[in-house]
Amino acid sequence: MTLKILVTPSFSRVVKKLHTKDKKEVDAAIVEIATNPTIGDEKKGDLIGIFVYKFKLNKQEMLLAYRLQPSKFKPQEIVLLSLGSHENFYSSIKR
Repeated sequence: MTLKILVTPSFSRVVKKLHTKDKKEVDAAIVEIATNPTIGDEKKGDLIGIFVYKFKLNKQEMLLAYRLQPSKFKPQEIVLLSLGSHENFYSSIKR
């Protein structure tokens, strides 16, 4: 079963600014998420239903936020929400 990958405008804006070798690292992280959708940490509280996958990009830890739709038990789509470093990451997702 293949999962459909959807991208939000805020995610595409961040990826657009990356160098090509960095985009390949992000693509590799997306492939890992697509093969195992629950690989990220599921958040609680205000961010319930959002998963965050952590990976290294240029020796810096990056966070990739995504949501599984229609449910985490039988996902058909992965919606990539945000990409960034830890600083102000969660507060920007809440908005």
